[in-house]
Amino acid sequence: MTNQNFWDLLQQKRPELTKSGHIVADYLTQHAEDAQYLSISSLARACHVAEATIFRFCRALGFEGYNEMKIALAQANAAPGHVVAQTLEPGTSTEALFEHAAAAFSAAVSGTRSVLNAAAIDQAATMLQRARQVFCFGQGGSGILAREIWAKFATISSKFHTAGDSHMELTTASLLGPEDVIVFVSYSGATRDMMTTLKTARNNGVKVILITHYDDAPGTALADVVLLCGARESPLDAGSIPVKASVLYVAEVLVLRYSLDNQELTALSRDRVSHAMSSKLL
Repeated sequence: MTNQNFWDLLQQKRPELTKSGHIVADYLTQHAEDAQYLSISSLARACHVAEATIFRFCRALGFEGYNEMKIALAQANAAPGHVVAQTLEPGTSTEALFEHAAAAFSAAVSGTRSVLNAAAIDQAATMLQRARQVFCFGQGGSGILAREIWAKFATISSKFHTAGDSHMELTTASLLGPEDVIVFVSYSGATRDMMTTLKTARNNGVKVILITHYDDAPGTALADVVLLCGARESPLDAGSIPVKASVLYVAEVLVLRYSLDNQELTALSRDRVSHAMSSKLL
């Protein structure tokens, strides 16, 4: 990755850009703050060009790919002299951090609430109800969230499972069938391991529920149901806790729908779990 400021680099390379490249450059200049949150598909659609054009634009600037370009854009946006909303200074009081964090969580959840589709939740809950087995998958930080979702559903039914790292997820997917469901958590919806696992699952007829931020992510083409997380994550803020909270908000709505649709099972299971766990409390 080049160490040169993105805007300086763009200005330097402008004369070498194609006509389509100039369109992309103009869009990034006019929408600098919002563009850093877009997927390659979203940026291509906004510029009315093909994804291949975006990729060629990135290479023309000296980047290996889109994500590297997006990180450079975010770094330039955060550089001194570029105004970024809600920038925190070293001397910010702890009391002000309370409000900053509260606002970030509120925005993450409200943003997700605005894009979460009720029909998609209903469809996903029905798929879970009819499934023989349900596996909750994810990689990296999303893997932690997937295990949290599994842990919640596991208090209702033993048909919910998880499978460790990406190798075990792929192994598991290769052995599942049409009666099984995978709930996959991926903010980007575009990781190589996820695509490999989901392609294997779909080849076996497995149904897929994808929790992601981008409605045009590659993974959505392999999903039966897409549940959108509306929280925005900057390339410089990977692992954002408010974003994680928004994913768990989606999961909570799904758990509530599933629980209400299976009230007798839920009540019986949670009573048995509570009784079993009581011996562990002092």
